[in-house]
Amino acid sequence: MLQNSGKLAGCTLFITGASRGIGKAIALKAAQDGANVVIAAKTAEPHPKLPGTIFTAADEVEAAGGKALPCVVDIRDEQQIGAAVQKAVETFGGIDILVNNASAISLTGTLETPMKKVDLMLGINLRGTYLTSKLVIPHLLKSRRPHILNLSPPLNLNPVWFKNHTAYTMAKYGMSMCVLGMAEEFRGQIAVNALWPRTAIQTAAMDMLGGDGIGKQCRTADIMADAAYAVLSKPKDYTGHFLVDEDVLKEHGVKDFDQYAVQPGHPLLPDFFLDEAPESLVKQMEQHGEVPLGTTGYSSPPSGGPIGSTFDIIRGVINEDVVKATQGVYRFDLSGDHSGVWFLDLKSGSGSAGQGEPPAKADVVMTMDSGDFTKMFAGQLKPTMAFMTGKLRIKGDMTLAIKLEKLMGRMNKARL
Repeated sequence: MLQNSGKLAGCTLFITGASRGIGKAIALKAAQDGANVVIAAKTAEPHPKLPGTIFTAADEVEAAGGKALPCVVDIRDEQQIGAAVQKAVETFGGIDILVNNASAISLTGTLETPMKKVDLMLGINLRGTYLTSKLVIPHLLKSRRPHILNLSPPLNLNPVWFKNHTAYTMAKYGMSMCVLGMAEEFRGQIAVNALWPRTAIQTAAMDMLGGDGIGKQCRTADIMADAAYAVLSKPKDYTGHFLVDEDVLKEHGVKDFDQYAVQPGHPLLPDFFLDEAPESLVKQMEQHGEVPLGTTGYSSPPSGGPIGSTFDIIRGVINEDVVKATQGVYRFDLSGDHSGVWFLDLKSGSGSAGQGEPPAKADVVMTMDSGDFTKMFAGQLKPTMAFMTGKLRIKGDMTLAIKLEKLMGRMNKARL
């Protein structure tokens, strides 16, 4: 871990989305220096699925040695941001650092993304970052250590990062464009930089997107906290940079990155938007042996063909418990050598699966090549990677797509 230097002692940080995840990790790192932290987030009451509130985060900040000011803030609401900024100035005498961490994500295609989600992502990621910056900048101009740090990626215009989730990419790149513009606008007055993780980071959002088992392919939020601390410790003339956590820490002498891994030694899932194309990420994972149990030593598939064989195994593992836990109807539109329509009903009775249209309207439609479908259900291709590389298109309830991974785990056990 990067050692604290004390450079943030007495500084006031305004961090959006700091009740959990990376935002909270950055807050706790700064608190070790004795910094003041404004925890600007929406969660005031415990969430049934997500850990932490602004008040539990505030308790942790103060236990770590800092001073905390929890503020209920929806960064789409100008009045709420303004009130939190004013309260921060009244409490701590000013604001020195703004960390734009709050973000919304929906990894869906153009036709599958409701405008409500488009508005949410643009409202939080782009508009929220711009608005919060606008309201905090007058106070940063009075600071001796002024800095804005946006947790957003380098502006990589490779179309592969747009084609599967155009709305999300537009919204996230909006945060990066704020860095590009404001760094130049306030050069010499305020440092403005972006920070992005090299690998997936274990957060509540990642757990929801990746499902069970995704955690072992991630690093902890501590790596982003250490990298953010290193960047925020620099003078105001260090500006306009699009930084990657691992690169920042290497420059500061960190050599052991296993210390940040959720499961040291396990291959890691690279994050979005970096130079490496997603198609090569699959190969990279395979080279590291990232194949779940049960994908070796299988018996030869029955003569009904690979898709029929897969559904034979599916029918053998579904039951009332699986139906109760899933509550969804799947339709698979397959192309390629074994094209056709197949269904999986995990919503009624003991469940059913087979060829043809589902018995009820599908809650999620998954479109892919039949060969990739076979690989996916054999554990040789993770749904998350299939989606990232464009091999899988999903229309409908994304959470049901994630639940499908649990069924795949049952299938792998059945094959052993």
